[in-house]
Amino acid sequence: MFKKILIANRGEIAVRVMRTAKRMGIATVAVYCDADRDALHVEMADEAINIGPPPASASYLRIDRIIEACRMSGAEAVHPGYGFLSERAAFAEALDEAGITFIGPNAKAIAAMGDKIESKKLAAAAGVSTVPGHLGTIEDEADAIAVAREIGLPVMIKASAGGGGRGMRIARAFDAVGEGWRLARSEALSSFGDDRVFIEKYIENPRHIEVQVLGDKHGHVIHLGERECSIQRRNQKVVEESPSPAVNPRLRADMGRQAVALAKAVGYDSAGTVEFVFSPDGEFYFLEMNTRLQVEHPVTEFVTGIDLVEQMIRVAAGEPLAIRQADVRLKGWAIESRICAEDPHRDFLPSVGRLDRYRPPAESKDGAAAVRVDSGVVEGSEISIYFDSLIAKLVTYAPERAAATEAMASALNRFVIDGIAHNQLFLSALMAHPRWREGRLSTAFIAEEFPHGFGAIQPSAETIARLAIVALAIELRRGEGLQSLSGQMRTRNSDVSTEWVVRIGDERIGLTALKADGEGWRILSPGGTEALAVLSDWSPGEPLWTGTIDGAALTVQVRPAVGGVRIAWRGVEVLVRAMPAHVAALEARMPAKRAGDASRGLRAPMPGLVVAILAEVGQKVRAGQPLAIVEAMKMENVLRAERDALVARVAAKRGDILAVDAVIIEFE
Repeated sequence: MFKKILIANRGEIAVRVMRTAKRMGIATVAVYCDADRDALHVEMADEAINIGPPPASASYLRIDRIIEACRMSGAEAVHPGYGFLSERAAFAEALDEAGITFIGPNAKAIAAMGDKIESKKLAAAAGVSTVPGHLGTIEDEADAIAVAREIGLPVMIKASAGGGGRGMRIARAFDAVGEGWRLARSEALSSFGDDRVFIEKYIENPRHIEVQVLGDKHGHVIHLGERECSIQRRNQKVVEESPSPAVNPRLRADMGRQAVALAKAVGYDSAGTVEFVFSPDGEFYFLEMNTRLQVEHPVTEFVTGIDLVEQMIRVAAGEPLAIRQADVRLKGWAIESRICAEDPHRDFLPSVGRLDRYRPPAESKDGAAAVRVDSGVVEGSEISIYFDSLIAKLVTYAPERAAATEAMASALNRFVIDGIAHNQLFLSALMAHPRWREGRLSTAFIAEEFPHGFGAIQPSAETIARLAIVALAIELRRGEGLQSLSGQMRTRNSDVSTEWVVRIGDERIGLTALKADGEGWRILSPGGTEALAVLSDWSPGEPLWTGTIDGAALTVQVRPAVGGVRIAWRGVEVLVRAMPAHVAALEARMPAKRAGDASRGLRAPMPGLVVAILAEVGQKVRAGQPLAIVEAMKMENVLRAERDALVARVAAKRGDILAVDAVIIEFE
């Protein structure tokens, strides 16, 4: 077994690998760029070596610097994590030449599966079902359109060396094929250094189901069941689970058999994933093979009890698999939610900045249920423009899917993040969605259920009543705090009932508050015959209000806001103000404020790097016309004109790094 390994990655996956290595008694070496000098993985490692400045191309993607770090530290092996160099055959070969072990599959297997065009040919030869398409490189726009006409719409334009949703575009009209080809090619070149793209038939409303495989260097390959990864946005996974609600034992065995056959055909010898698209009619087709550890590997670890990182290390050290296919049993249900630095209210555009407050729910094993948090940040960490938007992975486990979902909803509710925009509220809404609860999923789920993006969710009458009681309890607690200050004059007896009005949006709820005999309050709602006991030890300034209402436990997130408090609970976020009845009567007469006019121009919707400016001064532009391309967190975003206009000034140029809301183009 190795005595020291280097992790050629950053963030949560570097921390994840270190945890297993330390448990196995293996020393760890971190590498970092200048922007990650104070990162958690650097602090956690036994040694840390700087390998250059950001971006990744100047540091984490520099094979020579990784090898030099191995020599400096004496690391015998390298775990690549995912992304960066994890699927570069050249990296595995360079390590081998340097006498350093690669904790991953052999270079030939990486090369065979890393080229999506060649991998589909190999899959077909191994008897694996494949998606119809054109298995050749698309050289230009005319070629792309011709192939699309031959295959038939819709089509998927995909980078041959791609992954993680990058270098992928769906075209549903022939006039969109050319732009899709250009964007996929450009994104592929910047992300993978390889601009080859191909085209295949896009299967409408499929599920995305993948099979985890594990092989050793002695010819043994097994599969560890499947993961459902259908909840995606822009071809990037958002929520994953294992097992899949659509897969029965017969399908599992069939998909597993094909995945193992493909792995054996290329001599696979590590952890890897064979991805399939699963059509509505029950057919499945090979999509690609990821020759690395997947982001969503924790759900498989939960349901199988197998530490995949440990298995990768043992296989790399030459040990045969101690697990046989007959030993693999899927038990219970696990769900993973990706907590990302993105703004759901602005079409999920990336967000950067400092984590002013970062308090994930406590990891636990509550009987049969469990909560796990894989994260590479701490309170005060910076979310950078240079790297992926993933902040943390929240994973829950329970005996049944419904219980795992409920555990996820509860854990998300307790996940506190301040300082940047993030998708926690959106994930909470997903967990409450009827289609998710029923398991009726497809890769089009988010597009279908949130066609206009994620906006305010209208709370039910029951939710409004519950949150109104919480808001009043918060205001009463504040009042108690003020009255406890020395020198304050009590203006009313706290034992006497007090009439209140709670405003939530356009709703006004009248409540009566009575001081309880012991601790807490009794609150009577309109039409109620009995006051509900409300207990909580919440103190002003705390981001979580935890308590009970009539004996039922409740946790909500609370933030101060102008005109009240902002309360978030299970996908619902509302501005709430609790007022004494006489104040509410006066407040109702106040005139409403009107929003000002929007600026006449194109602004950066997120921080990013200007890749291209597509308009010039004096040019007439039409609504929907591309005006600029801005890259943020490795994704290229096309910014379009919202109306017909005349360009008066171009305020940005290629290569500029923009702050959010920075002016790019001004119109007359």
